[in-house]
Amino acid sequence: MTPEPTGGIYKTHGADYFVRTYGYPDKTGRPDRMNFGGIHKSGEVHSTTQLELRLIGFDHESGKIRNTNGKIALLDQNENETASWSFSSMLLHWNRKHDKACYVPSQSITTGDRKYKFGNNVILGTGTDFQLFLSQLAAGNIYYDPGIKLENISTKPKIKKRSQFRIKSKFLPKLYKKNEIVNVMG
Repeated sequence: MTPEPTGGIYKTHGADYFVRTYGYPDKTGRPDRMNFGGIHKSGEVHSTTQLELRLIGFDHESGKIRNTNGKIALLDQNENETASWSFSSMLLHWNRKHDKACYVPSQSITTGDRKYKFGNNVILGTGTDFQLFLSQLAAGNIYYDPGIKLENISTKPKIKKRSQFRIKSKFLPKLYKKNEIVNVMG
């Protein structure tokens, strides 16, 4: 899922400011570039960005939303909300795109020209609930894995935004009330 933040410094000051403030110089040495990336899990401070992902208004033990104004938030060490996603915006996105979903396994071959290989056993998921999503986020099975970059910083800055929440395929069944693996080739 790739929703842009709906709140925090990212929203009020822009992605450029956010990367300049919380990002880091490109780790491969590409000049005049800053990145903001890495796996951010709920309740953990990320070693590079020093930001913590938190679920505000969600009770992990009961699996229930306790505050209708709740959100997923990235907080800095001073508790400043650097970026956030309101539960209401995420709920709409989740239900619209993931109520009935088909997940196709794939591999990317990066030697030479990039090639893709797709598996024949697909996972069909139906009957989701946004609270299942939040439960998996709280458990660390869903995580924020952005790939935001700011290039040409000293001349003509160009931002590439990519906010992304990911899950490993082995946890997909926990997002749906009904799961089915179907062989589409046989």
